[in-house]
Amino acid sequence: MTESTATLSRSETTASKIIDAAKTLFVARNYADVTTDMIASAAGVTKGGLYHHFPSKESIYSSMMLDDFESKQRLFSQSVDMKGTARERLARLTGDFLALPAEERQMAGLVRRDINIFTDGDRDRLVRAYQLALPNQIEAIIKDGIADGELAPADPRLLSWWFVSLVEVAVSRYADETLGNPETRLDRVLALFFEGAEAKPDPAMSDGGTT
Repeated sequence: MTESTATLSRSETTASKIIDAAKTLFVARNYADVTTDMIASAAGVTKGGLYHHFPSKESIYSSMMLDDFESKQRLFSQSVDMKGTARERLARLTGDFLALPAEERQMAGLVRRDINIFTDGDRDRLVRAYQLALPNQIEAIIKDGIADGELAPADPRLLSWWFVSLVEVAVSRYADETLGNPETRLDRVLALFFEGAEAKPDPAMSDGGTT
């Protein structure tokens, strides 16, 4: 390894430590409550070292979110590309999401919580990255489901946002307490999206309960 390569590796390692520390802080606290001092301390670097890699708190946040969305886009694209029904593909995508560590799941919701903090250019870039990572990929699967007759004709973008909302509820603290394991949460999301919450008649009662 050359000296320049070793220097680059150390620099990348430091930047990664800063991003990892920022993730934990931004998930646990509101954006305004996190300071660069806190991030530097959590990452084990000096404030000067932090500013060597990132000029501001905003740049740390943007880099953190863009890296996260790129990672999620790669993960979820596997469900878009796989063969199968829309339900099977959405099941895999949602299962992959539910299998992520809690911090990684919570990252997906930060951009909406904090988006108005940023100027137009940064805001647009973050929103675009979020859409590419999650709702656009769900929308692609839903479009296929509609084309194949598996789903009733409807606006696929609107349906994708409804699906995202169901998944977000499924990872809430209350859902964690009431539904428990990821398999139960996944089943509930799919059932609500594909069949709704209507009570299904009991087949045994279809003849009035007589035999």
